[in-house]
Amino acid sequence: MGDDCALVAPRSGGDLAVTVDTLVAGVHFLADTDPEGLGHKALAVNLSDLAAMGADPAWVTLALTLPQADEAWIDAFSRGFLTLAGRYGAELIGGDTTRGPLSITVQAMGYVPPGGGLLRSGARPGDGIYVTGQLGLAGLGLKQVLGQVAGDSAEARRWLERPEPRIAAGMVLRDLASACIDISDGLAADLGHILERSGVAARIEWEALPLSSCVGDYLAVSGDWSMPLTAGDDYELCFTVPPEREIELARRLPEFDCAVTRIGAIGAGQGLALLRGGVRQDLAAAGYQHFSASSRP
Repeated sequence: MGDDCALVAPRSGGDLAVTVDTLVAGVHFLADTDPEGLGHKALAVNLSDLAAMGADPAWVTLALTLPQADEAWIDAFSRGFLTLAGRYGAELIGGDTTRGPLSITVQAMGYVPPGGGLLRSGARPGDGIYVTGQLGLAGLGLKQVLGQVAGDSAEARRWLERPEPRIAAGMVLRDLASACIDISDGLAADLGHILERSGVAARIEWEALPLSSCVGDYLAVSGDWSMPLTAGDDYELCFTVPPEREIELARRLPEFDCAVTRIGAIGAGQGLALLRGGVRQDLAAAGYQHFSASSRP
């Protein structure tokens, strides 16, 4: 910190994974969002990308565009950001600040063993499809923030504002998964990226989806069964495991810092088939799309 560039020396025998994400007020978060939670989330979404590659976090840079210099806001934002960075050993090594509409850009870098990074292109017919954690919590949290549902689940709101990057899970999966992605735009959309890159099809069982009780209650009242598949901001991992490695996956479950659930299987062909009650269902929306007119907070 303090010079015009950060000088980093990659480890001998390691690959460097690099990712960058931008969060914009009014698009990715509401302008009055709690700044400490926003600091956490701004970093968490980047660490989630590293987790999806199986990377061990090393460094981050931060660019902030602020409408005004609000010291209390900056202090709270920094606290959320740096607390999470400290937990995962991600060192802030530089960045920039400018004046303008509120937006946050974070670049994160981490190490993976040579040729050991998890990709989206390795899924093969017969592989099991798995997800970490639970689905739909952030989607429910957003509906609460926007006043679209009655009630207020603290669990859903917390996951929307402070998602947990699955770093430990990603590092375990380096030796197990054939393909991996983080769920940022909705399970259906992000699993679709694996299918496209791998040239395969998939079948998932709706009843196998891991749902919290508050999401289950919302679905029972609303009938909005597609929400856990299409809502974004879960930041869980979706990954595939070859059948010959599934026993090893089960043996290593204690090494994960979260639940892991098998939700379906990879097949030959193209497309995503969803079975609900044994009946194939069509998804009206594939997930969040940045340039869709309906993609607004």
